[in-house]
Amino acid sequence: MTAMKQNDRWRWLTAGAVAVCLLAFTLLIGLLGWQGVRAFWPQPVDQYQFQPPEGSAVMVLGETLQKQQQGEQWRYVVKTGNRDFAAPDFRVLYSQGEAKTRRPVEVLVLQRRNGGNAYGWLVELRQDNEVMTAQSRDALLHQRLQQVHEQLRQASNIRRIEMARLNAQLESLQQQADEQQRNGSFSLEVQSEFDANRTALQRRFNVLAQQLTHLQHESQRDTLVLRDVNGVDHTIPLAQVVDAWYPNAMTLTNKTLHFFSQIWQFVSDSPTSGGGESGAFPAIFGTVLMVLLMSIIVMPLGVIAAVWLHEYAGRNALTRLVRIAVVNLAGVPSIVYGVFGLGFFVWLIGGTIDQLFFSSTLPNPTFGTPGLLWAALTLALLTLPVVIVATEEGLSRIPDNLRQGSLALGATQAETLWRVVLPLAVPAMLTGLILAVARAAGETAPLMLVGVVKMVPELPVDAVFPYLHLDRKFMHLGFQIYDLAFQSPNIDADRPLVYATALLLVVIILSLNLLAMALRHRLRERYRLMTH
Repeated sequence: MTAMKQNDRWRWLTAGAVAVCLLAFTLLIGLLGWQGVRAFWPQPVDQYQFQPPEGSAVMVLGETLQKQQQGEQWRYVVKTGNRDFAAPDFRVLYSQGEAKTRRPVEVLVLQRRNGGNAYGWLVELRQDNEVMTAQSRDALLHQRLQQVHEQLRQASNIRRIEMARLNAQLESLQQQADEQQRNGSFSLEVQSEFDANRTALQRRFNVLAQQLTHLQHESQRDTLVLRDVNGVDHTIPLAQVVDAWYPNAMTLTNKTLHFFSQIWQFVSDSPTSGGGESGAFPAIFGTVLMVLLMSIIVMPLGVIAAVWLHEYAGRNALTRLVRIAVVNLAGVPSIVYGVFGLGFFVWLIGGTIDQLFFSSTLPNPTFGTPGLLWAALTLALLTLPVVIVATEEGLSRIPDNLRQGSLALGATQAETLWRVVLPLAVPAMLTGLILAVARAAGETAPLMLVGVVKMVPELPVDAVFPYLHLDRKFMHLGFQIYDLAFQSPNIDADRPLVYATALLLVVIILSLNLLAMALRHRLRERYRLMTH
């Protein structure tokens, strides 16, 4: 009875700990979701007439963030937008008595690529300074906005894909010519062929440059005139407008559609390709690609090390020393790995690679500078102890009679390892992978030293051979959270994006872990019968 009571206490203690962990995780997701996702919901826009304790009445137009009474005064926090011509775009205002408010139906909100939101009334649309007329100005606005977006998309494709491909071909052609000149094989015939090829590529590049100039000119022709709350008109190019809506006239269905559209825009847009200021696609892409590369590197190394320790090394002073070293490596601060990656991978290995294979581009480094490859290697080194420990633990759970039975039937030790032991240890390997992904995806400090940057001109993957460019720098969600929270010049506007980006990072880590867990469960069920 005493043992049963003690077991019951441990069961309740374990259940309570699990419940607390689940509650904490739920509250975390709830906080991130509420603070981050609500920023994408279209908020109503109020027009205020304040009567300050001193001075004349003040007219303000914007989204109400906070309203509270302080004695006889009222305190308002309003997002007024219009940062470029009426900064700041968040204001704290006091009114002697409650301010007069109304919600004009015709108020227009413009989401811009730079300068934040703009609030006001649409006066007119212009093309080359000529007023455009239509039965519905709203329909005309969205039609012209869609047309401008298509022109910007075509211009981006020409610049990022076609012109980038031609630039790569011109650089390759020039490198071949330089190599032939150093070897003394740059004859008149070779020079004639080189000049012809370069002229053809340059002609194609000039055609693309003319197309790009034409598209950029066409996208800048359309403008709109927005009147602010003080009656001042401002001309805004449509090329700077990401989206436009009338929040006070929207139905619940319109708001819901707009909400999902804003979320998709946040996930899929890139600031470097003409998206809004808050585009997160490069950071998402960089995070997932870095984690995948890290997994490809760390899993073979970790599994081989665990197999050697458990199956071949035996029990001696060397293996005990190696196990102690592995455990100690798991406790080293991540920034130390970043310093090691910068010194060993970037400066030593990368600098050596540049001297051997890319000497023609020096002093501009190719691999002797922080990049995607060195970031993946650094995080692989950081997560290697986790994979080794998890894999060795899985190997220790495999019954010895399976190994002995395989050897008794004539299989070699290598065949037993490959066909019996490793398949049964796959779930444990995936457990190590899950732990490695969870740690690596959230690391920021070492990445700041070995490859991550605030903004990248191009992704590590593009249409130019070799398609995956391991030498390029990349963006990361963890670093984007840090930058938005501590380095942003307009923290009030970016605070919702901090929560939204953090939620996005948690969702990506959770998705990768769930994928690995599903694969682990499937393999565990497949090999379960072999252990009985």
